Amino acid sequence: MANISMADTGKAAPMTSKEKKVIFASSLGTVFEWYDFYLYGSLAAIIAKQFFSGVNETAAYIFALLAFAAGFAVRPFGALVFGRLGDLIGRKYTFLVTILIMGASTFIVGILPNYATIGMAAPVILIILRLLQGLALGGEYGGAATYVAEHAPNGRRGAYTAWIQTTATLGLFLSLLVILGCRLSMSAEAFESWGWRIPFVISIVLLGVSVWIRMMLNESPVFQKMKEEGKHSKAPLTEAFGNWKNLKIVLLALFGLVAGQAVVWYTGQFYALFFLQQTLKIDPQDANLMIAAALLLGTPFFVIFGSLSDRIGRKPIIMVGLALAIVTYFPIFKGLTHYGNPALEQAVASAPIVVYADPESCSFQFNPVGTSKFTSSCDIAKSALVKKGAPYSNEAAPAGTIAQVRVGDVVIDSYDASGATGKTEVNLHGGGSHAAPVDPQSAGAAFNKALGDAMTAAGYPAKADPARVNHVMLIVLLTVLVIYVTMVYGPIAAMLVEMFPTRIRYTSMSLPYHIGNGWFGGFLPTTSFAIVAATGDIYSGLWYPIVIAAATLVIGVLFVRDTKSVDIYQHD
Repeated sequence: MANISMADTGKAAPMTSKEKKVIFASSLGTVFEWYDFYLYGSLAAIIAKQFFSGVNETAAYIFALLAFAAGFAVRPFGALVFGRLGDLIGRKYTFLVTILIMGASTFIVGILPNYATIGMAAPVILIILRLLQGLALGGEYGGAATYVAEHAPNGRRGAYTAWIQTTATLGLFLSLLVILGCRLSMSAEAFESWGWRIPFVISIVLLGVSVWIRMMLNESPVFQKMKEEGKHSKAPLTEAFGNWKNLKIVLLALFGLVAGQAVVWYTGQFYALFFLQQTLKIDPQDANLMIAAALLLGTPFFVIFGSLSDRIGRKPIIMVGLALAIVTYFPIFKGLTHYGNPALEQAVASAPIVVYADPESCSFQFNPVGTSKFTSSCDIAKSALVKKGAPYSNEAAPAGTIAQVRVGDVVIDSYDASGATGKTEVNLHGGGSHAAPVDPQSAGAAFNKALGDAMTAAGYPAKADPARVNHVMLIVLLTVLVIYVTMVYGPIAAMLVEMFPTRIRYTSMSLPYHIGNGWFGGFLPTTSFAIVAATGDIYSGLWYPIVIAAATLVIGVLFVRDTKSVDIYQHD
């Protein structure tokens, strides 16, 4: 075993005041990168109108979401590209490049002419910028986490790398804050016309600060020492993934740690916001403010659990966080309904909704890139109910018949939009049916109106009553969800760093992290939506994070060893 250490003892020197400030500055730069990345997602609806106005409104929003998804899809490739560079030429220069790419791409979005000005060039350039952002972010996390960990003394890596873990949450918080400030300072019309550009444009200031901070940084002492001794990797990708000994650790990191961490992270921050807005119909501004409050209250626990992991281990905290999420997600989300929209609870009890449909005509509406069309009468009915946040049960109808929805005692016919069949009337007790051609657009309008009227008459609220929203209890429950995030996410940077040798660390840890968070986590909203649409249970979407977290818990407990006592200055 080769000895790559900072001192003859193999131990890192205690952190000096200057080094602590530099490492904190590194974390601050990462906050700005996450801020850049989240801006697009928060403003997707407006961006759709600005850059995809050459198509209809629905298609425009789909293309905008595709551009957003592109940023997540390429993150693992960014991990490979920049991970390799980081292991070849160093940590400092690699993540200096990533922040320049991210910052410049974000600023250009803010000044990019829209579709009305330059036509198809606008969406093409926008998608290219999103791809660049995703690649840059794919290289950022591994570099920042590795850099901080390799500066931290043994016994304190959990505490120091936990600051990196706060950056995604703080970046989200900062983006929400800036957008909210811009919205409140001008009319809605002005914001949609030009005000939305302000958060993108001012990112150039953040970029300047971040680059200035990172220019002050020195190379990681561990990497520098290794390079001086000529022991750095000449082929990091081959060493990382072509060697079964290391590849096995990569797979364990993905399936025994990161996959579960990712779904808990996305559930606690993104799915919770989606649930408040889309299912409970709470005012979007209120929902964002409550999420922001929960993030503010919960964020210090990243450092608390990171520091605790230095004493009791990384693995126990992560595994307990996964277990708590598995056990409590259903009661917590039911509590969100109880305190956020009690009228919905009451309506479900007094006038349950039932969908009668041929099971063969019902699709699993998994649509990760937003391009699939679900046109059967069953899919149309279920999708409409999910979008209205309405729970329902399913009952089989005779084969070939058109779906119907019963709200209390009122029955509403769905329609088939495939073009092959029109409205079909069916006897709910198994009688005959017949079909007649219909216009999908007019049929859709009539169906949605009839469904909305029936739900209103049955007491289903079109939106949550602000006077009945218990903000305090909602913030408490949301904060608990964020604390679960801090348990699984706070110690994981130190653990990933400690799992891999210095010569291929940047490459090895970046790929499982970004596959886990970019794909397992990134697919959570669409997968959960599809599960809810299939079952009719507004809580059934939680099965996706629960099953992934449970699988990760089992693999992690059985096969992943704790790493807190690993000396990262000693390597094969």
